[in-house]
Amino acid sequence: QVQLQESGPGLVKPSQTLSLTCAVSGASITTTYYSWIWIRQPPGKGLEWIGVIHDDASRYYSPSLLSRTSISRDTSKNQFSLQLNSVTPEDTAVYYCAVAFYGGVDWGQGTQVTVSS
Repeated sequence: QVQLQESGPGLVKPSQTLSLTCAVSGASITTTYYSWIWIRQPPGKGLEWIGVIHDDASRYYSPSLLSRTSISRDTSKNQFSLQLNSVTPEDTAVYYCAVAFYGGVDWGQGTQVTVSS
C-alpha cells in the first residue's frame, strides 16, 4: 500500500496562490504505470478531479482549472505538488492527493483549504 500525506497552508487569501505538497512513501513516484493525482471536494459538493502527473512526468489538467493549475514533482524527495493560482472562495475545499495504479487507488487523508480574507 502506498502512503500519501498532504501538507500546506489551511488558509489562503483571495487572489493568492494555493500550494500543496503530497509526500509519498511505499512507492517511488517514478514507478512505471503509476499516476499521481490531485482531487478536491468543495463543501456540500462531489469530488472534482484537478489533474495528474504520470510516471513519465507528463501532466494533464481539468479543462476548467487548466489556466490556473500546475502540478510538479520532486523525485529527490519523492513528492509531488499542486499550485493553484488566483484563488477565490470557490476554491475552498478538502484537497486530496492520490495514486492510481493497476489494481487500485490509494488516497491521502485530505487537507482542508479555506480561501478567505
